[in-house]
Amino acid sequence: MQIVVCVKQVLDPEMPRSAFKVDPEGKRVIPPKGTPPVISPFDENALEAALRLKDRHGGRVTVISAGNMLAQAVLRKTLAAGADELILLEDPSFQDLDSFATAGVLASAIRRIGDVQLVFTGRQAADWDAGITGCVLAEELGIPCITVARKVEISDGGAIVEREASDGSEIIETPLPCVITADSPLGELRPVTLPGLTAARKKPLHVWRAADLDLWPSPPRCHLVDLYVPKHETVCEMIDGNTPEEAAVRLAGRLHEAGFL
Repeated sequence: MQIVVCVKQVLDPEMPRSAFKVDPEGKRVIPPKGTPPVISPFDENALEAALRLKDRHGGRVTVISAGNMLAQAVLRKTLAAGADELILLEDPSFQDLDSFATAGVLASAIRRIGDVQLVFTGRQAADWDAGITGCVLAEELGIPCITVARKVEISDGGAIVEREASDGSEIIETPLPCVITADSPLGELRPVTLPGLTAARKKPLHVWRAADLDLWPSPPRCHLVDLYVPKHETVCEMIDGNTPEEAAVRLAGRLHEAGFL
């Protein structure tokens, strides 16, 4: 079974808030110095789900990631964890793509890989939280998509998926190939071991450019209007009184004036 896992390189969600900066003119986030990017956490859940299926059923797990100036050292973690192959879709035209364009690039790569039975993505990326790339990818490939998966089993040439629902959970059966977007209950990515790091150096890593995928720049479907860090301003007003009771009455009056009472 050929499984493809789509992962995204993102800014570390655990970095200090003070380190988060944006370029308002360029409408992009400024990567903080000294803080390397990480793999989006939901994508790590997706990789773990794929590796567990490989452990039970055999097959091959290929990881793909799209962008520009990708951090190979960060993405090689997927090989150290147990993936068989890493493909970087790296090109200046892949910089800052919207969800639709990203899905198009990923779909082109999956078609080139060929004979893929299962595609995993995270339920959403940790930077923009759009949560639509997996669905658009399935539409591009013309195959079913099951979102926010909590458990995945393979049986009789199909997938049985337990997914999150607004009032609990659902169990859905679908034929293969299909796209599954992973939720955190699928499990954290297994720890990377020293033997895993050693083995990762021997596993194939390929870099595919836009020309390799016969992709050429096209107008984006989404336009970023503005990007800024919200300003949080607070105003403190001291309520005085000769006695605690008088201060309480004045506080109640101010809250009433402000519409809170």
